Amino acid sequence: MTRAGINGGRRPRTTRAAAAVAAGLALTLAACSGGGGDGGDATEEQRTGAMEGYAAGDQFTASEPLELSILWTDWPEVTVKDEWQFFDLLKEQTNVTLETTHIPLSDHLEKRSLLISAGDAPDIIPLVYTGEEEQFAASGAVVPLSKYLDEMPHFQKYVEEWDLQEMVDNLRQEDGELYMLPGFQEVSVPMFTLLVRKDKFDELGIEMPDTWEDFREAFVKLKEAYPDSYPLQDGFQGNSLLNYAARGFGTQAGWGFGDGMQWDEEKGEFEYAATSEEYKEMVEYFHGLVQDGLFDPDSFTVQDQEAVERVERLISEGKAFAGSGASGTAIEWGQALDATVGPGNHEVVQIPPPAGPAGALVEPRNFWHGFMITKDAESKPYFTALLQFLDWMYYSPEARDMLRWGVEGETYTKSGDEYTLDAEHRLDTFNLNPGAPTDIQKDLGFSTFLAEATESRALKESYSTDQAVEYIDAVLSTRTPTDPLPPAPLSEADLEQASLLGTPLKDSVDTATLRFILGERPLSEWDAFVAELESKGLQQYVDLYNGARERFAESNG
Repeated sequence: MTRAGINGGRRPRTTRAAAAVAAGLALTLAACSGGGGDGGDATEEQRTGAMEGYAAGDQFTASEPLELSILWTDWPEVTVKDEWQFFDLLKEQTNVTLETTHIPLSDHLEKRSLLISAGDAPDIIPLVYTGEEEQFAASGAVVPLSKYLDEMPHFQKYVEEWDLQEMVDNLRQEDGELYMLPGFQEVSVPMFTLLVRKDKFDELGIEMPDTWEDFREAFVKLKEAYPDSYPLQDGFQGNSLLNYAARGFGTQAGWGFGDGMQWDEEKGEFEYAATSEEYKEMVEYFHGLVQDGLFDPDSFTVQDQEAVERVERLISEGKAFAGSGASGTAIEWGQALDATVGPGNHEVVQIPPPAGPAGALVEPRNFWHGFMITKDAESKPYFTALLQFLDWMYYSPEARDMLRWGVEGETYTKSGDEYTLDAEHRLDTFNLNPGAPTDIQKDLGFSTFLAEATESRALKESYSTDQAVEYIDAVLSTRTPTDPLPPAPLSEADLEQASLLGTPLKDSVDTATLRFILGERPLSEWDAFVAELESKGLQQYVDLYNGARERFAESNG
């Protein structure tokens, strides 16, 4: 397991993939403190607007009007509007007005880092994935939130109810504190996986494979029946496919490569994933698919939105039969097939990541994106109210329903665990009520990235297709999450050194992996590739993490 999660930690860089992110289930471990941290550190001077006796189950409402600043990432397909009902409803319910600072999704990591480093960032920094907080924690730019968990009762409630304490504790930095609090998922399954045109498999009498080896045999039969096809595709430069496939090979790759550290159980230490036998075996497998014309080599070279649309076109034209995607991708493929072969004449299914030589394994149980608070906010008179507001917005079930669906009785109705979108409202992201006059996301501001962070299983399934719900059930019943990595938080000096060493190492890995799979570099040069990494400081890099792990274990023993 990596400390970074999918996407090199995070999220795809295309507009449709961004929609799929909002549709999906997500990744990488994190941590927090469950029982309340040191507690009680907020002073009376920091309680402007705070609620007295605030507890789990309470609606947070500031005792006086507050204006809180937040960093808002703009999705390309969703233009933020000041008149969104979301902002008005939030103010009505909480007495809080959000002041937004906008950055584009395309380079939001860089823009966010610049704002924080310059001291110009707003109080609330959302859309933070586990591991992204390390540099800001090490430099003291963000608040050690574990000191204030007594002000966050909803957070504590769900850490306990959803059995998240061990995962939460893995988020601690070198000083033992938590500098980001993640979004919680009651159930966690891989968001991106293999999507398959089941109707084509059925046409040839191919039983749905469960392992990568069985898929190879299936792809051979599909290629024989459709010689001008490449049965397997990836619309994300191979990063999605290698991310979920790697687990079955006992390693990590693609979006899930992260810092490259994987755990060697026998030696009791970290090793670099790309130099392992497991990684080599994975590369050999996909090289074989490319070599035999079963896997489209352009999957690794066509980029961004063009790649996503290209795969969709090939699927709809019957020139491809399997590829990477999330539940939202399956919807898009279905819509494209409706236009080419007609509704009812196709079936796209989302299957659990195929098993590999290491077993039927998937990524560790994961958190989703959460938030940090900039250090300056700690001295603000409304700091306690800020903590209570974020506790309510991120972890209160009532807030989560509102963020996803809007106003009960107006935009949606709820009966038990069943949510129903009002007939006058639609949600294009999930193809719900197409043709209705008002989109609750684009027109009203609900179902934005804030809605993704924390979800019960019922809330997650409320916008999912029946097939996506079946996928969740299948993963939970047939796949085993891998164990999380031991914590190894780096010091500020270590982080700088790790960046200097890790970036060129990762660049070399990316280049070599591509060339090996495409056959541009013979696999007989594998040992030479490893030697190249060693000449670039590989051992020193690995030693940083093993040293950090040992220090953390000793001080938190």
